[in-house]
Amino acid sequence: MNNDCCCDSHNPILTCQAATLGYENQPVVKDLSFEIYPGDYLSIIGENGSGKSTLMKTMLGLVKPLSGSITVNCSRGNGCIGYLPQQTALQKDFPATVSEVVMSGFLMRTGLRPFFKKEEKERAAAVMEQLGIADLRKRSYRDLSGGQQQRVLLARALLAAHEILMLDEPVSGLDPAATNELYETLTELNKKNGMTIIVISHDIAKTIVPSTKILHIAKDRYFFGTPAAYMANDLSKIFFPDD
Repeated sequence: MNNDCCCDSHNPILTCQAATLGYENQPVVKDLSFEIYPGDYLSIIGENGSGKSTLMKTMLGLVKPLSGSITVNCSRGNGCIGYLPQQTALQKDFPATVSEVVMSGFLMRTGLRPFFKKEEKERAAAVMEQLGIADLRKRSYRDLSGGQQQRVLLARALLAAHEILMLDEPVSGLDPAATNELYETLTELNKKNGMTIIVISHDIAKTIVPSTKILHIAKDRYFFGTPAAYMANDLSKIFFPDD
């Protein structure tokens, strides 16, 4: 998927350094530091209101840190990132074909160009084929199941992504089968295609399995490290209490 890789695998692709995050000078997360390398699979977890979505918006460049810094170490900057946000009711009823929704992932690159290049169409076709939605390309997006819609939005995000795919609660509202399929797809994109995955999820048990790194944000502290180190840390007891 990201065969036009532009990042050095030996250097961090994203660096968060002593960052305090929030809105209108009201901090939500304080003094946060971590590094993500190309090919990492980071799961961001924490209780409601802990600052997970604020962190993702800051990584996307939509919000500035109150102090410290978050840097995307890529020649394309935030253009390296494909983003799959939480889906709203309005988005679920969007009146467009699957192909049109997927191809809109290229719009940030095309600018004022009123057409798609041959290679863009070929890449979109390849992405839809890999995600199992090629046979849906002419169908109306609004008529699809929740799981199918998420795959369409994932395809759109992949067309926008060069190196990093960010997802905010991607399995929210999906049934167990669709949830498992989406996590399997993310794992494949990470392991086989080398895509760096950063995902916010409440489905803690499932998201830890494919992760290489865990970031657990709590009200007064945070943990960043491997899943094994996380399970040995006291902070994990919030979600995995001793029997």
